[in-house]
Amino acid sequence: MTSKVPLRELEQAAADAVDPAWTVAALERLVRVPSITGDEGAVQDTVAELLAESGVPSERLEPDPAEARADPDWPGEEMPRDRLPIVLGRLGRPGGGPRLVLVGHVDVVPIGDPASWSHDPWAAERDGDRLYGRGAVDMKGGVASILGALQAVARSGLESRLAGEILFASVPSEEDGGQGMLAAIRAGVTGDKAVITEPTGLDIVIAHAGAITFRLTVPGRAAHASVRREGVSALDKLQTLVRALQADETERNGAETDPLMTVHGLPYATIIGKVSGGDWASTVIDRIVADGRYGVKLGQTWRDAERDLLRCIDDANESDPFLRDHPATVELTGGKFSSARIPAEHPLATGLAAVAGSMLGREIAFHGEPYGADMRLLVNEGRTPTVIFGPGDKRVAHSADEWVSLTEVADCARVLAAWLVRELVA
Repeated sequence: MTSKVPLRELEQAAADAVDPAWTVAALERLVRVPSITGDEGAVQDTVAELLAESGVPSERLEPDPAEARADPDWPGEEMPRDRLPIVLGRLGRPGGGPRLVLVGHVDVVPIGDPASWSHDPWAAERDGDRLYGRGAVDMKGGVASILGALQAVARSGLESRLAGEILFASVPSEEDGGQGMLAAIRAGVTGDKAVITEPTGLDIVIAHAGAITFRLTVPGRAAHASVRREGVSALDKLQTLVRALQADETERNGAETDPLMTVHGLPYATIIGKVSGGDWASTVIDRIVADGRYGVKLGQTWRDAERDLLRCIDDANESDPFLRDHPATVELTGGKFSSARIPAEHPLATGLAAVAGSMLGREIAFHGEPYGADMRLLVNEGRTPTVIFGPGDKRVAHSADEWVSLTEVADCARVLAAWLVRELVA
């Protein structure tokens, strides 16, 4: 926790220059553009238009997805794509002082069953302080907050006083791994400090765990149902492996002692989320394919977690007479999210918390989260100290009737504007 610190006059001027109505209108425009991960071109056009309207110079990057996949640190993908459209916005003086990086992703997950929504997922409908729609909280609300803060700095006359640079990166492909962020880093999107505006309820995330997705291929031996004992059911063998994964999950979580993670109860969850197998009701299943998610512990890379997962499955194979001779195999698929953290006493965390506390009139808490995020790419590959700070409640992300608080979107923009001035104006 950090005590409130009074804002200086210029910081308050930057915060007061935020236009909540424009910021909310920007959010509405973003939500109304469907941008399921893998198809972010149209929404990036909108981001570029909003930057132009704000008086913020911008540029477009179109890295080759094939080159991104060849990167040794490529973080995987779960959706087909032929583009990685990135939009950058810049204010201030490059090379004249520190560079502060603001990051938001514009891709969203699919809407699921349309019947489960009571609001049109692409209409940006308002109800009181809430704006509903896919991506409203994860994380177009945070992108709108960044845009509102940049507009405030650009239109208030404060840009000429910046002793450094503000760099905004609007990236694709966070939801399925983060290759958009990695491509941006390879193009030079790094800095002295960075803030990602994922939803945190305007507290500050200083650490996050991660996850890998995997595919188990489980063998069996086919037989007619009437003599099923002549066969070996791959479903039974999958259950053997699931029990091993459950025991591994218990052990890994039980060994954690860091309060940032133990507060979550089960920070490193393992699940099987998809199972397919069998092609005839009266035949013993001879092959099952199961897809799942495996938690990456705080302090681990995805490669560390992969070794843990492989060891678990190898031990389970060795302990079962059939699997010993016909082992199940495991391979990684999809996103590969390492963990990341910065110290609670880092000037980025304490400085942002001081400004936010003064603006919001409350203490700002520091948290760790059990999910993966682009923060780990900036910290680990970009060597850029990074925190997550943004509007909204993460618990409604990816859900039907996803929503974000418009008050928090505007408050986040004001905090960011004030923080940018505190960091870059002498």
